Amino acid sequence: MKTAALPPAPSSHGLPDTTTLLQTMMSAYHQDENAAVKGLLSQLQGYDATAKAAVRERARGFIQNVRDNRRTFGGVDKFLNEFGLTTREGIALMCLAEALLRIPDSATADMLIRDKIGSAAWDQHLGKADDLFVNASTWALMLTGKVIADVDAAEVKDSSIGGYAGKLVSKLGEPVVRQAMLHAMKIMGQQFVMGRTITEAIDRARDSEKIGYRYSYDMLGEGARTAEDAERYFKNYQDAIDAIGKAAAGRGVHNAPGISVKLSALHPRYEYGNQARCIPPLVEKLRVLALKCAQYNIGLTVDAEEAHRLEISLKIIEAVFADPALGQWEGFGLAIQAYQKRCGQLIDWLARLCHDHNRRMMVRLVKGAYWDSEVKYAQVNGLPDYPVFTRKASTDVSFLVNAQKMLAHRDVFYPMFATHNAYTVAAIVEMAGADQTGFEFQRLHGMGEALYHQLTGTVAGTYPCRVYAPVGSHQDLLPYLVRRLLENGANTNFVNRLQNDKVPIDEMLVDPVDYVAALADKKHPKIPLPRDIYGDRPNSWGIEFAHTPVSQVLLAKVEAAANRLYTASPLIAGKAVTGSTSSKITDPADRRRSIGDVTMATANDMRQALDITAAAFESWNATPAHQRSDILDKTADLMEEHMAELLALCVREAGKTLPDAVAEVREAVDFCRYYAAEGRKHFATRTTLPGPTGESNVLQLEGRGVFLCISPWNFPLAIFLGQVTAALMAGNTVIAKPAEQTPLIAMRAVELLIAAGLPADAIAFLPADGELTGKILVPDARIAGVCFTGSTQVAQLINRTLAARDGAIVPLIAETGGQNAMIVDSSALPEQVVDDVITSAFRSAGQRCSALRVLYLAESIADKTIEML
Repeated sequence: MKTAALPPAPSSHGLPDTTTLLQTMMSAYHQDENAAVKGLLSQLQGYDATAKAAVRERARGFIQNVRDNRRTFGGVDKFLNEFGLTTREGIALMCLAEALLRIPDSATADMLIRDKIGSAAWDQHLGKADDLFVNASTWALMLTGKVIADVDAAEVKDSSIGGYAGKLVSKLGEPVVRQAMLHAMKIMGQQFVMGRTITEAIDRARDSEKIGYRYSYDMLGEGARTAEDAERYFKNYQDAIDAIGKAAAGRGVHNAPGISVKLSALHPRYEYGNQARCIPPLVEKLRVLALKCAQYNIGLTVDAEEAHRLEISLKIIEAVFADPALGQWEGFGLAIQAYQKRCGQLIDWLARLCHDHNRRMMVRLVKGAYWDSEVKYAQVNGLPDYPVFTRKASTDVSFLVNAQKMLAHRDVFYPMFATHNAYTVAAIVEMAGADQTGFEFQRLHGMGEALYHQLTGTVAGTYPCRVYAPVGSHQDLLPYLVRRLLENGANTNFVNRLQNDKVPIDEMLVDPVDYVAALADKKHPKIPLPRDIYGDRPNSWGIEFAHTPVSQVLLAKVEAAANRLYTASPLIAGKAVTGSTSSKITDPADRRRSIGDVTMATANDMRQALDITAAAFESWNATPAHQRSDILDKTADLMEEHMAELLALCVREAGKTLPDAVAEVREAVDFCRYYAAEGRKHFATRTTLPGPTGESNVLQLEGRGVFLCISPWNFPLAIFLGQVTAALMAGNTVIAKPAEQTPLIAMRAVELLIAAGLPADAIAFLPADGELTGKILVPDARIAGVCFTGSTQVAQLINRTLAARDGAIVPLIAETGGQNAMIVDSSALPEQVVDDVITSAFRSAGQRCSALRVLYLAESIADKTIEML
């Protein structure tokens, strides 16, 4: 183990303390993209026209050499080029690879193959590539397609390759095809997986190590769902470290193979909301692994994962990195993502950390493998901006800027640059200047061989390259494989363009710095901000709890609001009706805690409410649609302004968790804006329709009268306002009856509607007994329609009461309860089943879910899923 210490951090180093740097990094989480990119462009030093010309010439040589040697090096690079995600065949392959190896029963496997392979045009790809692996795979897939298409050899009259293939395989049955496909998928898996076991992977790496390659082994397995999963992965890491350490034979952290570790594999609740629960055991597990690696003097790199996990990962990393028991071991490492806007600030924080603890760190700079999920996460959660750049070129710029920063910090970092982009490689070589030592390149197993053979292999051997090599059974390949296919399967990706002769080399030599600098708007024009994804209405504002500067402020407001007492009572014509008796409302999580009181409506209150809302109908129905829409939009804005108060009520009165409370308020906001937008479309104009005898009839959508809206307890704000705002937008006046368990939050919603400009007589709020409501209001002829969410039994009772009334049929819009069901076949990924059960069945159930029915079509997946649940 190395014993020489780093010199003390010079006072001129200029970096603030880690706390200040962490705050700076957090502020860049959802930074405006234009500002972020302009900031990057201003940081490049010495990257002038002369340097760019040198980079272009070096990159041109790399690319030409790759194309000239494609027969020697191919594999996954060329396979992705031939079967990219822009082709039907590429998508079919990804679906097969995603599921086929998990299917234990033959019938399901046959159906999956028939569905994904049978209709694809595999023969169009035959002979297009000059790589044996690609053509062999194409033959297998084409023959499979021929069999599944049930080609009759007697009908094949031509002598083409396709016709010969049809004759050749027409006598084979689906079982033969199935076995061939399983074998083909395993062969493809070998292109992505280094070995089934760490011993097998180390043995396979020996020949490459002789020509200068190094390895970082990734034990497949991420996203532990149970404590048993986490312990199994932990033991796998420990066993792998022992095997790697013995194979390292004292070569040192930089020259020896190392290991890559995912924190998500070490704890089933590795998330911000559970940080008090997950951080201590994760610190201890990572410390054990780090000490074991230090014992062998090999490297350990903590893999980068989703952006919302970065903050808690740094707490874990700082705690372990600062442990004095690690001595002067220089093998602790971290992967960082250039597509994150805060990558540069993270590098500053790491540099300060290394100086503070007098220890060097290995830092792997990657471009990022979760881009599409990060974009979707921000959109679904209504975040202010994206944590990642929306243009690939901006990520490339970020990579170059931060690579330059890391090279300048080689006193505290051992930089590791992970890229398959020849231009990026050439730029880093140029940026390193005269000192071409103290850093390495990295590539994925099975990819980038032709490029890095020019730098590391027998041709030159000047620059070390480490291969990121997954290890594990093919069944465990799924999450890694799908990320690799999505990351590298697009036709705009450098890996694909590198192999495609139709793409001129000059087109691949466009400098990303020049390209981005010339853009007036650095944001991608086809990727709107999360707020703007709907076009005709704003997306509701969400909260990223994993962003401490934002969540701390909100949570303090929520706590203050949660400590207040609230009151609910009948609200008629804007005036609260106070009765002589009221009842306490308590927190369902702790019945000892009172959160307010409620006065229930009487029969007289109901009659008065009906009188007033019926009298107000004509005026409200005549209100122009755009004015009604404006009131709903204003209500949505007010709910966002009062987010903390509404969250507190959802938590205290309805017993919701904070994430579910946020989802509840956001759904209510979205309902308001959705119905406002729809109202402008459908109620603001008159439609002319031809009459039966040729005359024109003018159709104007109008309200029906007074709507009775009855909502449930489990969505006390969203469904309550969804019913109410839809009826109001259509020109109806409303009597709103909340669930008996949740009147406080419903009354606050009505108050906000009135504050937004809704005429007070257009709505009446009646916290009331359900039986009394059914007796007094439902039979009244002035009730023009009922919106109801609740049990099927009550809905049927309302339906019978309405049907018994004289006159026209009265609309009943009923959303009734039932059991959630999920059908899981043997192709399903158990981890995904668990996620779907929790999010779809439990959190998003339209009614209370007392039991979840899951029909398993395979015993093996049932056992594993039940264990996780």
